[in-house]
Amino acid sequence: MIFLRIILLPFVPLYAAAVSLRNLFFDKNVLKAKAVDAKIVSIGNITVGGAGKTPLVIYVLNLLKNELRASGKKTAVLSRGYGRKSMGYVLVSDGKNILSTVEEAGDEIYHTVLDCKVPAAVSENRVSGAEKLIEDTGADIIVLDDAFQHRWIKRDIDLLICEQRFLIERKFFNRLLFPSGNLREGFGSIKRADAVVINRKFSNKVNIPDDLKIFFRDKKIFTACYKAIRFVELANGMEFTIDEFIGQKSLVVSGIANPFSFFNALNQTKVDTQNRIIFRDHKKYSLKEVQEIRKKFYSTNSHSVVTTEKDAVKLMQFSKELDDIDIFYLKIELKMDDEESFKKFIINKLSI
Repeated sequence: MIFLRIILLPFVPLYAAAVSLRNLFFDKNVLKAKAVDAKIVSIGNITVGGAGKTPLVIYVLNLLKNELRASGKKTAVLSRGYGRKSMGYVLVSDGKNILSTVEEAGDEIYHTVLDCKVPAAVSENRVSGAEKLIEDTGADIIVLDDAFQHRWIKRDIDLLICEQRFLIERKFFNRLLFPSGNLREGFGSIKRADAVVINRKFSNKVNIPDDLKIFFRDKKIFTACYKAIRFVELANGMEFTIDEFIGQKSLVVSGIANPFSFFNALNQTKVDTQNRIIFRDHKKYSLKEVQEIRKKFYSTNSHSVVTTEKDAVKLMQFSKELDDIDIFYLKIELKMDDEESFKKFIINKLSI
């Protein structure tokens, strides 16, 4: 991987120039964002995966659902649907029924719909996708998943989420732009955000490094963490407390961008995680991977398979092939360190 990053170094200036020129055109109104007939909350990041966008999307959706329940207004979510097999606009849920498969929708939006039970759609074009979602569901507020770089649509709130571990680590390639580094945009783009959520995941809170503080100056900053809630059995949805899994020898299966936090969460719940299978992010499971899981499970004499919620929605389709193995996912929720302040910020910005 390091070798590949080195080879791609000459392309970094080209990518940087393209990103800067595009942002300049939007800043100067040469390229113009379009408003739609709903309030828009954009959630995104400046890094390639692993910051916690989906948990924040779920958090904001549930917050808005609770606030709007009495008014009768409807909240929906729109995603690009990364990794899906479909193209164009797809209505994933009408708020009551799921209308597509995980392959057609993508794992992140499918996970979100199962958690929040809100109208949802995927579309590469956020403007036309939002317009169609409003037409199909009557949505009053739309949460855009992973839309910080998608500047074609006007938004009422631009939320940027950053992983604390990324900010404090001083690895050379971390702070380089794509394709060699992990940055989609430079730190200067933080100025576009209305607020920044720093996700410390399962770590203690630390200060922003001195060399990065200038980018967060005069910016509304919230901090958040992950909390392991419970284990859920994939086959039947039965829930188990964290304590019921203490010391259990499990085969850990992960196909997410940054599995470090998942392993950290399991270690904190005192699950034995020495047996692992790590797949790439947004892994599309097939019978090949299912057989690999089965083989490792039996060869290690594991008591169960433990996976992420994102992976679980994709493994559901192999229930027959895995019906002799107990599979659980760890339910993790994002928690704001100052929930009341964050809630007031969202409500005030949206005037609801």
